[in-house]
Amino acid sequence: MSDDPTRVQEFFGTRAADWDARFPDDGPAYAAAVADLGLRPGDTVLDAGCGTGRALPPLRAAVGPAGTVLGADLTPEMLAEAVRAGRDAVAALLLTDVARLPLRDGALDAVFGAGLISHLPDPAENLRELARVVRPGGRLALFHPIGRAALAARHGRRVTEQDLRAEPNLRPLLARSGWRLTDYVDRDDRYLALAVRAD
Repeated sequence: MSDDPTRVQEFFGTRAADWDARFPDDGPAYAAAVADLGLRPGDTVLDAGCGTGRALPPLRAAVGPAGTVLGADLTPEMLAEAVRAGRDAVAALLLTDVARLPLRDGALDAVFGAGLISHLPDPAENLRELARVVRPGGRLALFHPIGRAALAARHGRRVTEQDLRAEPNLRPLLARSGWRLTDYVDRDDRYLALAVRAD
């Protein structure tokens, strides 16, 4: 379900301080998803909606010292936790809305988004903005450490046909937004959708 920016900030702001402690075992899942993104040394990558920055260390490892890692988030408290965890040492952190990124067209090789799509106020337009800042042929990873059914169960809900993360909904959404879905996994222990920016 999409949210407006103020509601997103309120939701995550109150949860930032113990966010990492609530999900202490997600590190390997993040690292595996970053590996599947196919980054190369020297690449420039954005973690969109980076939160406390759990993906930033594996992103840095993938692009190496010659690469550039950016973490963008709308919630100051989440970025403060990223700094407290020392993740600002491996990435430049930006307090910004991923719906309006302060980046030039084609500046990035890839975008990583963990738990991102359900918090976008205008998913088609916001994914189009991510496509704008990625070079043609660049990649997008939409990730969650657990699959849709497991996540819904965690929140006491059921998966619905309207879920944007479902492949039949996600594929056309990405296509309208300048992306082509190339890989899709939705298991209890992993959700990962990989896309390539269309030329």
